[in-house]
Amino acid sequence: MTVNVALVTGARSGIGLELTRKLLRGGWEVIALLRSPLPQYEDIKSAGMAGQLRCYFADLANFADLGRFHADIKRHESSIDVLFNNAGVNTEKRENSPQGRELHFEMNVLVPYILSRELLPLLKKGRMSRIINTSSNALLSVKHFEPHSLGDPSRFQKLFGPYANSKLALSLWTKAAAPEFAKQGVSLVSTCPGPNRTPMTGGSGMPLLLRPFVPLFFKHPGVGAQKLLKAAVDADLPSGSFIMNGSIRPLPFAERAPEVLTIVDNLHRSIGI
Repeated sequence: MTVNVALVTGARSGIGLELTRKLLRGGWEVIALLRSPLPQYEDIKSAGMAGQLRCYFADLANFADLGRFHADIKRHESSIDVLFNNAGVNTEKRENSPQGRELHFEMNVLVPYILSRELLPLLKKGRMSRIINTSSNALLSVKHFEPHSLGDPSRFQKLFGPYANSKLALSLWTKAAAPEFAKQGVSLVSTCPGPNRTPMTGGSGMPLLLRPFVPLFFKHPGVGAQKLLKAAVDADLPSGSFIMNGSIRPLPFAERAPEVLTIVDNLHRSIGI
């Protein structure tokens, strides 16, 4: 029997962990990419012992680590059906990556593009050949958008600053890259999982006024995980779409999508991973 294989980034907690467990229960094989070991729930332990779950460790913000991961996975894995680019950050103040760029841009925009490009050979060998980029409805709050300042923004605001801009940029390059990926037989969409109770939404990167609403109105992360999984198995979703609440939504600043794609593509080429 042919088994679907998913790669999940940010699998250790929140939506990524719930998605990993859902996939395992559904009979998928899961390649988990994370910085530290998964919680040792019984289903996680048994899946690991059976080889259904395979873990690779890397700090995605560090491109030396990212390069080692790419070498390892290409050596040990033969195909990927769905890549879930789920890892992301939402910080309380400006932080830079080891490469010197603003961390939201590096982790939420550039790293998913690098993974999508570098794992393309394995995705082409999969049966589903699909990429799901975890976006956010925060992108709808963006009023001013300048792609060339993403890596070095002039101002910082929690949630509605670099984070929202990075999620918009992620969805924009998803839209712009869709035709080229389609030529390789790979489709991709960006999906908002909705507000979920996760370490990120409960962390210091959330604006103070919003924190009391998280335990009251934000949903269990399994709800967001189900939205990502639904997008992965819905073959009728047009490649490049932004999905929110099960529907295709237009993106603000859609005319800047080719510009964002050029920026991340040029950076990927210059990095040489």
